[in-house]
Amino acid sequence: MFQLSIIKDTLSVHPAHFGVPPDEALIAEINKKYANRVVHDLGLCVCLFDLVQAGEGRVRYGDGCLWYKVVFRMVVFRPFTSEVVVAKVKSSDEDGIRLTIGFFDDMHIPAAYLPQPSAFDPNERAHFWLPSSPSPPPSPSPTSPSVPTPSTSLHDIQVSSRTLLDSPLSSRMYIDQGEILRVRVEADQFCDDEPGPQKFVEGVGAEAKGRVRPPYNVICSIAEQGLGPVAWWTGETEDAGDADA
Repeated sequence: MFQLSIIKDTLSVHPAHFGVPPDEALIAEINKKYANRVVHDLGLCVCLFDLVQAGEGRVRYGDGCLWYKVVFRMVVFRPFTSEVVVAKVKSSDEDGIRLTIGFFDDMHIPAAYLPQPSAFDPNERAHFWLPSSPSPPPSPSPTSPSVPTPSTSLHDIQVSSRTLLDSPLSSRMYIDQGEILRVRVEADQFCDDEPGPQKFVEGVGAEAKGRVRPPYNVICSIAEQGLGPVAWWTGETEDAGDADA
């Protein structure tokens, strides 16, 4: 989930901080610039691990700052493919489930990566699974590290949802908001969208349509045995332990 990445950069120290030891001033500047920032193709920077190397500070004409060439190691959040992560349900809609792990909220389970058969209940604003159905779960197999391709088509999901909404409430297993889930990472995506010029309609500024994509998004799945709400499998684990005893 976390990894160390070596980064090289040139940073400045303001004259107001010349009285601080250079290493401490550089550490503060590194955390100020990189902490809680997504670096493309690297991940979400969490904090500085250590300062590997710092050159001699040089003053550039015009600003009075000391500029240092530095090499440092940064703690980066980027879970690897097939890693199992424990996360909490933040919200749900027809497209899937959004997860959070506290410091990172851009984790998503597409509807096709839910255990099948499952559907979205608009009244409860939550997805549910019918475990009594004989339909086997899908086997997601992403064709690239950035864009997963679920085996269940959107048409099949829509047809299944309409049918499953007629099922009795007692047979449904809901995935509610705030529930703790065990998920498997399928892929991650980096988006580098640049803001375009503002559009005007009849002289009045119009906001750009569409949802703004997050700079870093992790795509997860719970379409396997042992994944999903932890409460689903707690009883089964205890029963297996009693049987072994």
